[in-house]
Amino acid sequence: MLDIKFIRENPEIVKENIRKKFQNAKLPLVDEVIALDAERRAAINEGETLKAERNKLSKANGPLFGKLKKCADEAEKAAIQAKIDANNAAVKANAERMAHLEEKKANAEAAMNKLLLVIPQIIDESVPIGPDDSCNVEVERFGEPKTPDFDIPYHTEIMERFDGIDMDAAARVSGQGFYYLLGDIARLHSAVTAYGRDFMIDRGFTYCIPPFMIHGNVVEGVMSQTDMDAMMYKIEGEDLYLIGTSEHSMIGKFIDQIVPEDKLPQTLTSYSPCFRKEKGAHGIEERGVYRIHQFEKQEMIVVCRPEDSKAWYEKMWRWSVELFRSLDIPVRQLECCSGDLADLKCKSCDIEAWSPRQQKYFEVCSCSNLGDAQARRLKIRVRGEDGKLYLPHTLNNTVVAPPRMLIALLENNLQADGSVLVPKALQPYMGGKERLVPLH
Repeated sequence: MLDIKFIRENPEIVKENIRKKFQNAKLPLVDEVIALDAERRAAINEGETLKAERNKLSKANGPLFGKLKKCADEAEKAAIQAKIDANNAAVKANAERMAHLEEKKANAEAAMNKLLLVIPQIIDESVPIGPDDSCNVEVERFGEPKTPDFDIPYHTEIMERFDGIDMDAAARVSGQGFYYLLGDIARLHSAVTAYGRDFMIDRGFTYCIPPFMIHGNVVEGVMSQTDMDAMMYKIEGEDLYLIGTSEHSMIGKFIDQIVPEDKLPQTLTSYSPCFRKEKGAHGIEERGVYRIHQFEKQEMIVVCRPEDSKAWYEKMWRWSVELFRSLDIPVRQLECCSGDLADLKCKSCDIEAWSPRQQKYFEVCSCSNLGDAQARRLKIRVRGEDGKLYLPHTLNNTVVAPPRMLIALLENNLQADGSVLVPKALQPYMGGKERLVPLH
């Protein structure tokens, strides 16, 4: 959501931003919003004028009532009473007109706010321009991609060698897009999550476990309507949604709050299960655990001063690289182009891990700077040292999402004999195990 004042004063900048995001169908919304804003402000201005007139009329009746009490002349009394009645009639007419204006203002405001929710955030000037993810730009690679001299099976086949996954049972219990993890594979999953948690704690972040269900106004505050429809599961009969990522709960934590400036930045790392419909072009995988309805994730969240958000963005994606390289997994940074940015994002990049089986990279982390969009929607404000209020910036990034992390970890550490090396960083979380040996 953009500031209506910014749109009013910079309509061409907003329209050009829409064009850069290849959302030309939204161009008329800018003029519609400006017209609704003008209607709203006109109703407010007329209402204020009528309120002043009403107060003046009401005040004028006081002396008239005094005169009426003291007056003995019937003709003069009648004239005074007529004046009082005329004032009262004018006050009543004003009240009726003000009620109409209040309704007009409320309707214009509601329509305007609905449109504001779908006009995209102004993207950062460094974002590459392109219509979709095919135009995302590789920025840098970290680590040498591995090309083993033996065939690497599909990731669920690797897990099955350890009796580590049962998707058939999960399909019977829950349907497609779910899984049971078992034994060493389940333990490896938990080890990755715990390592990601401690990795962020060591960098000064506060560990959190948030609510896994949130109200609709929080959902509307943290994501676009398009993303909401494609992702969120609604609890029937209640104003509650299952979270798609702990970012939703963690940013929602600050809804309607005024944060003292000396409490910034807020740096939080949160664990949660995540629930997603995964509607759209990608859909649910039939065999694997890359795109599923339920998974677990460790997230990093920052709420900071606007002037600090670019520096935090750089730190956050680089921590993702550092974490994956500590597990011997080659990665690259991929800058998201304008058409691939969700509407609330100013700037975003993916960290992609190397898949030796596919001989290509795949997404494992997504780092985003949302500017003041979420803060504006959720009414999160900061009180500066001068006492004035301003909107902070919010950022988020994946620390680890174990299902995808497991794919990268297993493929990059698989040995020719079918065993899997446990990276040194994970060994303390695996009871000191250095290698997982297949059961068959």
